[in-house]
Amino acid sequence: MNRKLKISLLVVLFITVAGIGTAGGYALYLSHKAQQAVSDSQQGLGRGEKSTMRESAVNPFDDNISVLFVGVDDSEKREKEGNALSDALILATFNDENKSVKMVSIPRDSYVNIPEVGYKDKITHAHAFGGIDATIEAVEGMFHIPVDYYVRLNFNSFVEVVNALNGIQYDVPFEIKEQNSEDQPEAIHLKPGIQKLTGEEALALARTRKYDSDLARGQRQMELIQAIVQKAKKPEAINDYGNLIDSIKSNFTTNMAFNELLSFKDYFLNENGLQYDEMQLEGKGIWINNGWYYEVKETSLVTVREKLKNHLGIELIQYYDREFTAEETTPYY
Repeated sequence: MNRKLKISLLVVLFITVAGIGTAGGYALYLSHKAQQAVSDSQQGLGRGEKSTMRESAVNPFDDNISVLFVGVDDSEKREKEGNALSDALILATFNDENKSVKMVSIPRDSYVNIPEVGYKDKITHAHAFGGIDATIEAVEGMFHIPVDYYVRLNFNSFVEVVNALNGIQYDVPFEIKEQNSEDQPEAIHLKPGIQKLTGEEALALARTRKYDSDLARGQRQMELIQAIVQKAKKPEAINDYGNLIDSIKSNFTTNMAFNELLSFKDYFLNENGLQYDEMQLEGKGIWINNGWYYEVKETSLVTVREKLKNHLGIELIQYYDREFTAEETTPYY
C-alpha cells in the first residue's frame, strides 16, 4: 500500500512551526517544543554522519543535499517481529542556489539489488531486512547518488495530523468507498466535490488504489500534501500547532538535528507553498519466483539518475555493486 502522502509531513509541519519563531511568546514556546521533539527523535545511521558516497559531510545551509522520506506502517495491528516494511519512499534533492526541489517516488515493489541480504527483491523489503540503514544502502545503489538525510514517519500520525488542523479542504475527484485506518471495509464513503476532509477521510483518499492509475494517485497525494501545507500556514492555524507537534513527535525518526531542519524553511514557506519537480519511474509488472515485482525501465532510471545528479551538482558516482540474478531472488511477503 503506497502512502506517499504521509512522507513529507514531518518536514513541512516542523518547518512551518520553526518559521514563526519570531512571532511572539507562544511561537517561541512552539519552536522550543518542536526542537525538543526533533531532539528526542534523532536516530543516527550505522555509517556515521556522512554517506559513503561523500568525501565529507554536507551542510544543508550551504550545500545541495538529498533526503530520503520513508513511510512505514508498524501499528500494533500490523506489527510483526522485527522491522516493518516501508510503505512509501520518496527521494528528494534540494538545490541551495535556486531553492528548487526534485522528487522521485520509488514504487515499493521495485525489483532492485538489496545489499543487506545479497540478492534482488522488492525495495520495500530492505527496511524489513535491515531497517533504515539497509533502505538507504539500497536507494543509493539504485540511483548512484548519496542519501544525506532521512525522515522516517509512521503511518499512525497521519490521521492525527489532519485532525489537529481541524481538517483540510479538498476537491474529491470521484466517489469512493474505502476502509479506514482500522481496516474496517467501506467505513469511509466520499462523494465528488469540494469538501472538508477529516484525517480518516483524507487518508482513505490518499491510500485508495481502486479508482485510477498509480500516476494519478501520486498526483492526488501531492495535492493533499499542498492542502495540508496551506492550512498549516494560515495565521489561525497557530493555535493548532501544539497538538500538531504532539501528533508527530512519537511517530518519526531522523538523522537531522533541529538546526539542520531549519535550513529547509526557505523551500517550504514561500508564497505558493512547496514547489517541486516530481519525476516518475516508468516500468512494468513482472512475475518471478511466485512473486509480483515492478521492473523499472532502465532508460527511465538512467534519466532520473542524471537529473538528480545534476540537481545536486555532483558527478554521477560509479556504483560497483554486482548485479544479482533472478535466480538469487528470495521472495519475502
